[in-house]
Amino acid sequence: MEVGNITTVAEFVLLRLSNNPQIQALFFVLFLVIYLLTLTGNLLMLLVIRADPHLHTPMYFFLSHLSFLDAFYSSIIVPNLLENLLSKWKTISLLQCFTQISLVLFSGATEACLLSAMAYDRFQAVCYPLLHTVTMNRKVCTGLVGASWAIGLGTSLVNTLLLAQQRFCGPNLIHSFSCELPPVLLLACSDPYISIASILTTMVVLGLGTLVLLLGSYTHIIMTALRINSATGRSKIFSTCSSHFLVVTIFYGSGVFRYMTPASDSTLGQVLSMQYSVVTPLLNPFIYSLKNQEVKAALRRMLARKPRLTF
Repeated sequence: MEVGNITTVAEFVLLRLSNNPQIQALFFVLFLVIYLLTLTGNLLMLLVIRADPHLHTPMYFFLSHLSFLDAFYSSIIVPNLLENLLSKWKTISLLQCFTQISLVLFSGATEACLLSAMAYDRFQAVCYPLLHTVTMNRKVCTGLVGASWAIGLGTSLVNTLLLAQQRFCGPNLIHSFSCELPPVLLLACSDPYISIASILTTMVVLGLGTLVLLLGSYTHIIMTALRINSATGRSKIFSTCSSHFLVVTIFYGSGVFRYMTPASDSTLGQVLSMQYSVVTPLLNPFIYSLKNQEVKAALRRMLARKPRLTF
């Protein structure tokens, strides 16, 4: 498309994972299985939490929202990836690309806030157990979740609107299997300074801000656990918090590094993108279920429950 004497890009071309049709078919099967497992794991976690009264606690209230978000996030990336693996032309329109970027930013910012809220809940449960039910009442939990979704929405809108102000006049090859902000900004013909400043500010304020809250909460949790004389008590605290800490490590280790480092088309960038967009949503429900005795017990109760026939 030409505007005046300037040719503008109407669509982007996504990077091929492989030029070999057989390998592409293998990737299609692999990512389809991962996607189905991701949906099954997260939706099963939602069902178990909703069905079992023992899990109607603040921690599992936050976890249910995290499971929904992981299923949603995976659905933003993987179906489009599967379509591209089967299609001859790996193209995506500007509107589709910007929409995908917006939803990715929304999901990432919301998840960072949810993980912080979960860490704060664990801090209250471990350090102030007698006041936990009062401090983390339904109103507070709903407010924290609502704030997380609102912050995610605001972060997404601001950065996507700034990106939409950029001019793209070629080349149009995105060095990624999906639309992400860093590689797309590399293609801007206009000065991307404002967009870069916005995303870096977002990462510093939101990414590092939530990380500080997480580290502060877990520092107090560890100090409290070490003061407990009972080995059983310490083991229970570490067992309860280890799942969440592992999820936090995976999320921040890949996502924050990807967006805080300069945009590039390196192999490391592709691996990190694959990690937090495809693998992490798959791992989260299994980490929380396999390392959590309460979830496993609730799942056994749900499977053992006999359906009642009504006439």
